[in-house]
Amino acid sequence: MRAITGLLAAVFIWAGIGASHAVVRISDDRGGRIGTYVDKYQGLKTSGETVVIDGLCASACTIVLGAVPHDKICVTSRASLGFHAAWDPGAGGRPVTNTEATHMLYEMYPSSIRRWINQRGGLTPRMIFLRGQQLMAMYKPCYLDAQAAVH
Repeated sequence: MRAITGLLAAVFIWAGIGASHAVVRISDDRGGRIGTYVDKYQGLKTSGETVVIDGLCASACTIVLGAVPHDKICVTSRASLGFHAAWDPGAGGRPVTNTEATHMLYEMYPSSIRRWINQRGGLTPRMIFLRGQQLMAMYKPCYLDAQAAVH
């Protein structure tokens, strides 16, 4: 879950829903260090900004689900959430599961996400993806694609 700065892609965009309402768009975010994402999303928790998941949000990026109020998150048809156990680099750079960090990550998720993860065997080194109709059943759809301009 190492951060690669160039792949972090929470991009601010403005949507036509109000002159002062910023929308945070997440797309092609492969994750990174848990602490970095906790810090990153802490400000969004009370900001009132809407988070649009419009593509891949994997690994530590998924912390957004627990950090931002459920009613401030929407997903597009392109949204895909990837979950796996937290890890640290071990000998030779090989990933070693960090049980404590995995438990902390799991506890951050809303109960509906935890149930979905449990139905698939829990958080393991293998990535599992939540997308499509299953994801749309858990989060409201957003249709900002035509209205939004990237800044």
